[in-house]
Amino acid sequence: MSTEFTLDPVSAADWPESIEDMQQSFAGGLNVYRTMAHHPELLRAWANLRQHVVNETSLGEQRSEVVILRTGVRLNSGYEWSQHVARARSRGLDDTRISSLRRSVADMNPSDAVLAQAVDELFADAGLSNETAKALVGLVGIEGMFDLMATVGFYSTLGFILNTAKTPLDSDIAADLAAAPLID
Repeated sequence: MSTEFTLDPVSAADWPESIEDMQQSFAGGLNVYRTMAHHPELLRAWANLRQHVVNETSLGEQRSEVVILRTGVRLNSGYEWSQHVARARSRGLDDTRISSLRRSVADMNPSDAVLAQAVDELFADAGLSNETAKALVGLVGIEGMFDLMATVGFYSTLGFILNTAKTPLDSDIAADLAAAPLID
């Protein structure tokens, strides 16, 4: 009889000394990064890319959330989906728009459909079709196209970690979603 593999987020008491300076930053605040703290060197290296992808992306706040949510759908990552439903709401996306990201691109507004199609193609083909690349560059520019691909790669890695470790959703997000479930 085998038991399921899980990897609990690192507690404050067990936080690695080598990344002690990161505990009070983004790293200590979310279960995903507390799980990554099992590999301190990776978490430290992750910080600069995270800063760009999460805070400095040329996609802008709302488009970035569209890309992250669609990536969460493609990864079947309940953690990423839930975490970013809350964040998308705080960035002005309504529940109808958020919910559409679980469905066919035909059910989305045109801009979201371009972004979601790009995410879907990256998962299916490891690249963008000529048509999608042109539409994406027309919507967000060359830097935006690169930022979309970096976002998908970044959140795919997080999704692999979350899904493998079975990282639990952060309690504040779980409470927020319980109090205000996503309206489909």
